[in-house]
Amino acid sequence: MKIVVAQPGQTLESIALGSGLTPELAARYNGLAPPWPLAAGQSLLLLRPRRLHTVRPRETFYQLSARFCVPPLELLRLNPNLGGVPRVAPGQTLVLALEGCPARPAAADGYAYPFVQRSVLRGILPYAGWLTPFTYGLGEEPGTLVPPDDAGLVQLAQAYGVRPLLHLSTLTEDDTFSAARAEAVFRSPEAQEKLAGAVCAQMVRGGYGGVDVDFEYLDGQYAADYAAFLGLLRGQVHAAGGLLMAALAPKTSRTQPGRLYEGHDYRLVGENTDAVLLMTYEWGYAYGPPMAVAPVSSVRKVLDYAVTEIPPQKLLLGFPNYAYDWALPFEQGVTRARLLGNEEAPLLAARNGAAIAFDEAAQTPYFRYADDAGVQHEVWFEDPRSCLAKFSLVSEYGLLGVGFWNYMRPFTACFSMLDRLFSIARCAPQIS
Repeated sequence: MKIVVAQPGQTLESIALGSGLTPELAARYNGLAPPWPLAAGQSLLLLRPRRLHTVRPRETFYQLSARFCVPPLELLRLNPNLGGVPRVAPGQTLVLALEGCPARPAAADGYAYPFVQRSVLRGILPYAGWLTPFTYGLGEEPGTLVPPDDAGLVQLAQAYGVRPLLHLSTLTEDDTFSAARAEAVFRSPEAQEKLAGAVCAQMVRGGYGGVDVDFEYLDGQYAADYAAFLGLLRGQVHAAGGLLMAALAPKTSRTQPGRLYEGHDYRLVGENTDAVLLMTYEWGYAYGPPMAVAPVSSVRKVLDYAVTEIPPQKLLLGFPNYAYDWALPFEQGVTRARLLGNEEAPLLAARNGAAIAFDEAAQTPYFRYADDAGVQHEVWFEDPRSCLAKFSLVSEYGLLGVGFWNYMRPFTACFSMLDRLFSIARCAPQIS
């Protein structure tokens, strides 16, 4: 595995040939399509094939998988250009093996809204271990659920051998979030029992392999009640054969002030769950000033505290599979950044002739450009360099794995790197 940074005037062809690869193979693991535009400063993930096969007439994906002893999911990961679909065409070049092998096992989880583009999700699921459709909410009557229309996502996850998790949040019927509804549950033992029972019944009925709870902006007085509810829920989830995880705000100390942090007691939540997702992103956010979404320097501070309260083997590192584009000058309360994908960002730079810079402290790329109206913009995104910096933390701290917010956008280089660094546990697929 190698990461290269395009210099001014370099093309994908010149970079690939200089590394002993064809342009097509270099493009394959970076989500690039002809004519393969590059921006100066853009980083590329280069993976070297160890074994290739050119598809002949009447050969099928599953025949080739069996003949070359490459499991279907592995064959899809080796060939992300297939988009997670087990179909091949004559003349296609298939990679059957790459140099290097995963260094350690890890978990990989990711969220998706029911309206996710199915072609995008199919391209990601071969790399996933868990899929968490977003989201079951809390009804007005304490202890009741507001369900999403996620049956299709659950079925698709199962087809790829991915474990679906029921996501429980404070979403209401009108698509807003209400911490007050969660706090009403905590004030009533009967409501807690009712909610836990409803969640477990739906977990079994819906074919989920566990539950992920994300109650945010809780008043600090309910921190212990929240953790106790998780303990109650875990007992019932375990009895039904599932696992329980929870998402936590990115704290750096036990007494960190702020409504986002005070309702989350890291130690108690860790004791009452099987896994914890640290939401280590949104330092750079839509209504804030331009900056890295997940600067590694800030992520480290969260991890340094988290591992003193929760065993590291329970922790998932949150990863932002998205980027922001801010119009300049930034004006607090007025400017709202545009959300875009991490593959989309360097294409935007190339289209506007912008050079990509790299912030060494944040370990994150960024660039500025002028739009057609002459308005200046600043974009912060993730690339192979920032992916490696974050994934390296998983091994350094001995974490359980990575949790992606979210699986709504393609990021081929990121998931290909994940596959090279980690062995992700999966079930036997039945892809069609």
